[in-house]
Amino acid sequence: MNFIEFLKIIILGIVEGITEWLPVSSTGHLLLFEHFLKPDMSPEIWEVFLVVIQLGAIMAVVLVFWNQLWPFSFKSEEKVKKPVIALWIRIIISCLPAAIIGLLLDDPLDEFFYAENRAPYVVSSMLVLYGIFFLLIEYRNKDLKPKYTSISTLPASICFYIGLFQLLALIPGTSRSGATIIGAMLIGTSRAVAAEYTFFLAVPVMAGASLLKVLKYVVKNGMFSGNDIVIMLTGCIVAFLVSFVIIKGFLAYIRKHDFKPFGYYRIVAGIVFLIVFTAGL
Repeated sequence: MNFIEFLKIIILGIVEGITEWLPVSSTGHLLLFEHFLKPDMSPEIWEVFLVVIQLGAIMAVVLVFWNQLWPFSFKSEEKVKKPVIALWIRIIISCLPAAIIGLLLDDPLDEFFYAENRAPYVVSSMLVLYGIFFLLIEYRNKDLKPKYTSISTLPASICFYIGLFQLLALIPGTSRSGATIIGAMLIGTSRAVAAEYTFFLAVPVMAGASLLKVLKYVVKNGMFSGNDIVIMLTGCIVAFLVSFVIIKGFLAYIRKHDFKPFGYYRIVAGIVFLIVFTAGL
């Protein structure tokens, strides 16, 4: 792997680390960068790479929220932390729709949205559409007091409804975090709860998606080459480091500000992406 290819991997890891946690669609941005910076790899490896670098981003979430996510304690008489177990029950409930529907429709949806060069137009449209949704939800909630200001107060039914919104992310360009945040705020959570909860949901969802993609590749093509492993590890490490900074910064930002800037950004980005793809630039 030469220097230019190595630099492409680093840039893609940075893009993943930034866009995975902001509600702006990592898929949309990586699709755009694919046209300009796609590394020299087979289409099959490229598909696996895009999913595997998410593992680096996930590890950043685990590190940032270790105390909230790790259910065991060795410093007190209570070895199992009951609030953490309760959190994981909520996470599992929210992830059930994506686990079932996503597993059944993963290949058909990929074939539909990525066939006939359809994906760029779907991504651009979803960027604009959900940008408008963010502006509308902020306008709607402007004078409303959030019903749920802590994840520990979320009932099981609300967790399930949030999981249904997460299904919208099966459409490229929607943004998993964006769909979850919009759904959570519509149901009545605060911005901070919506943002933090989407980080928690990412752990099983993205880890499962990465594992599924890797297993499919291995079954079909055999083990990865040494060069492929180096590429994926590099992307993972870069995505991890960038994600760690972005997650902390995003949480600090959203406690004092709203999602309007992300809505405006999505609208502008969607229009720019559409012009770029349509013009064949």
